Formats: sequence, C-alpha cells, structure tokens
Amino acid sequence: MTDIPPLDRWLREASARVNAATLGPAAEQIGCVESVADGIALVSGLPEVRLDELVRFESGQVGYATTLERDLLGCVLLDDTEGLEAGQWVRGTGEVVRVPVGPGLLGRIVDPLGRALDDGPPIEAAGYEPIERAAPAIIDRDFVSEPVQTGILVLDSMFALGRGQRELIIGDRAIGKTAVAIDCIINQKSSDIFCVYVAIGQKSSAVKRAIEAVREHGAPERCIFVVAAASAAPGLQWIAPFAAFTMAEYFRDRGQHALVVIDDLTKHAATHREIALLTRQPPGREAYPGDVFYVHARLLERAAKLSKAAGGGSLTALPIAELDAGNLSAYIPTNLISITDGQIVLDARLFNEGHKPAVDVGTSVSRVGGKTQAPGLREASHALRLDYAQFLELEMFTRIGGVTDNQVKDKISRGQHIRNVLSQPQYSPLRLIDEIALVTALQQGILDRVALEDIAKLRNELSAWLDREASEVVSAVERTGKIDDRQGAAMTTALTGLAARFARRDEVQAAGAG
Repeated sequence: MTDIPPLDRWLREASARVNAATLGPAAEQIGCVESVADGIALVSGLPEVRLDELVRFESGQVGYATTLERDLLGCVLLDDTEGLEAGQWVRGTGEVVRVPVGPGLLGRIVDPLGRALDDGPPIEAAGYEPIERAAPAIIDRDFVSEPVQTGILVLDSMFALGRGQRELIIGDRAIGKTAVAIDCIINQKSSDIFCVYVAIGQKSSAVKRAIEAVREHGAPERCIFVVAAASAAPGLQWIAPFAAFTMAEYFRDRGQHALVVIDDLTKHAATHREIALLTRQPPGREAYPGDVFYVHARLLERAAKLSKAAGGGSLTALPIAELDAGNLSAYIPTNLISITDGQIVLDARLFNEGHKPAVDVGTSVSRVGGKTQAPGLREASHALRLDYAQFLELEMFTRIGGVTDNQVKDKISRGQHIRNVLSQPQYSPLRLIDEIALVTALQQGILDRVALEDIAKLRNELSAWLDREASEVVSAVERTGKIDDRQGAAMTTALTGLAARFARRDEVQAAGAG
C-alpha cells in the first residue's frame, strides 16, 4: 500500500468529522455577572444550573454554584477576580469540581485543584474524581484494629491511633499541634501508609517549614502536599480538605493505606462562615451557618477502614483545630469532638513549662485505643496512664507543703521520670521496640537510678544499644510486634546495663563504699 500524503490524510479525516457532525440549531444558556466582590460572584440568567455545578466565566475564571435563589446564583470563585467584571457572560458546564488523583501526585506540592505549585514537571494524573464523594457504607467498613505508629511515645502508649480512625488534635495557638501531626507523617517513612498534608489558610512561611521538615526527616516521595494558603481565594480554601480526601481515597480504594492531616478545620469553618455570609445565608450560633456541623461530618465520615470484600484499604484522618484560651466548649471544637473518635488535647501550661509534646493526658482520649495498639506495647503500658495521673494529683497537693512520707516521695520520683521520658524532641520519632523498652524500663523501675537530666541522653543511645545488645528482641518486634518471656528478660538485662551507665553519682559512690 502506498503511503498517503499528509495533506490528503488530513483532508480525509476533516471530511469524516464534518460528515459526522450534527447540523442544526442548538440552545445554550448564557448568564450574566451581576456583581463581583470578596471571591463571590452573583450571576443571573442560569435557571438550570444545579447546586455545586462548575461554572466558567468570560475572563477565564471558574467557580461553583453555592446558593440557588429565584433570580440569582451565588458562585464561589476558585481563582482571583482580576479581569472579572459585572456584565460579562458566564456559562454552566454541567460538571462538578474534580481533582486529579493517582501516584503522579506523590512528592508534589499542589493547590486544591491539583495544579502544581512547585517546579516539577506537569502532573500525570491517573484520573479525575469529584471532590464530594459519599462516605463508605457501614456494610463496606471493618473494625479499626491495625495501628498507626506515630513514633510519639505519649500517643502510642496512652492514646493509640488505628488505621481508619479520626483523631482530633486540638489546643491553643502555637503550642505544637502541627508539630505532632508532622512527626506522625515523618514516622510513616518506614511504613506502607501514604500521607496527604493539607494546609488551609496558613501562612506561607509555616507551610514551607512543615514541608521542609518532611523533606528533611521523612519520605516526601510518599506524601502529597495540598496548599491553600491564607492568600488563596476563599473557594480554594473551602474545597481544600475535600480535595485532599479525594486524593487519599485513590489509595484507600485500591487496598492501600492513607493518612490525611487537615491543618486546620478552625480556619476552614471561618472560611465557610465567610462564604455563607457573603452569599446571604442566614447565620446561626457565632454567625456560623446551620450546616457547618454537616460540612465537617460528611468530610470526616470518609475516613474508614474498609472490609476485605471492599479491598481492605484504610483512610485515617488527623484534623487539627485551634482553641481560644483553652476553651473546649466553644462551638467548632465541640462539633469536631462529637464527630471524631477521640482527641489529643495540647495544654498551653505544659508547653510553656517545656513539656513537649504538651499532651494533656487528663482530657485526651482515643475511643479506639488499646484495640489498635501493638501487643508488646499494650502489655508494657497497661498501667502507665494511671501511674502518671496519680503522680499529677500528688504533685498538685505536695506544692502546698513538704513531703515526709517515703512512699509518696517514691511515687513523685517515679512520676517525674515518666514525664521526662514522655517529653520528646521534635522530628525524633521512636521505633516500636524503643517505645516498648522505655515503658518497660519505667514500669520495672530500671530508670529510677537515672538522673532526670540524663533521661534524654539515655533515649538518644537506646536504639544503638538495643541493636547491639538485644538484636533478637528487635527483630521479633519488627516481625510480630510481640515479645515473649525469654525475649522480655533479655531486653530487661540490656536496659539494666544501659541504665547503669547513667546511674546517679551518689548511688555509685554509695555502692562503692558498701
């Protein structure tokens, strides 16, 4: 067969397209922009546009319909308003907001529409999915029974997280809420969990620090960073958490595991209130619209552990919320506490005293808890929270007067050691075996001879010491998460040897004199 010249080939294809075209009149609805202000456009002349439908403006911007009135539509813009003026035309698209999904997003910084914000190549999407998706049905869910190791001792030992759980991180401004979430992301560098970090209304400098921390200490190639900074359009900030969940659900629906950190839902609620007031929706308590609870509930309900029949994947959510002067009874905090499966409460007083992470063990709770803990850690830490709570009460009472009872002195000393062990530097997640070893050393009194100021040094040397002196135990925990009696005895011997290197000088001298 002779080759067809390119011009003849083009003519044939063009003729085929023309012949296949349907000729005749076509009806099209075109609306008109009535006003534009504060990221909201009021549009007339589009009676058939549906709620949340994507609309396209003459100047190139896109938005979605958020209110439907008799003569006007309230449209939230997803771009800036430059060039958009009253009198321009606007068309409905018949589509909803969709975002790219797939492995091509891993390691990238994107906006809530999936547009690249870094200097990388164009994003190769495996597909496009709507930001609003139904939560898994009850029949498709399974029990939350697998752990999410955060590497933070106070969380893993007292408030264990499970795959598919929703755990709220809440506290006053600038006391380490994001740091806890970022440490959790960093610790997933050695797990099979993909992470999505979504920043809503945050300062660009704070977002940059968080991303740089993951790049330096974690596995950024297993993370997606969705950024809707404080300077972004309100519409972008509003859709950000929904877009992040859709990106994470790609992995969950394929039998894999994902973790979403939402930083933070307090600012998202403020954006929702701003949009509602600008689109003339009736205000309720604290001027929030009546559906703010439903907005966050339908978002967080998408976190779930799927059954084996549904693929067995999981999506875990760590929403962050900000308190005002520690007021847990405010509107948005109480909403989120009632929606989620527990809360990690950070206390400003503990933070100011240097106890970091500043987790308040009295008001924090995980409603899944021990069911998801690794067996070895659950066995070692079963009495830790009670011992620490007793210490905190004793410490409060003994501030009034001196302590003369030796038993009370011992409990206070043990409690001080617990507090120092639970204090942990940022970006320094612990392995599961290290957490089991530290809790075991506390419960068996091995650390009682170690000065409080030497606890941090002992923790820094612990990993290398266990790898050298108890390698069999380390391997067993990595394989099964359990420790049998023989391995427990070997670990105790190794811990005793390490603690002896940091024994208090007065005790060493007394032992030598004896």
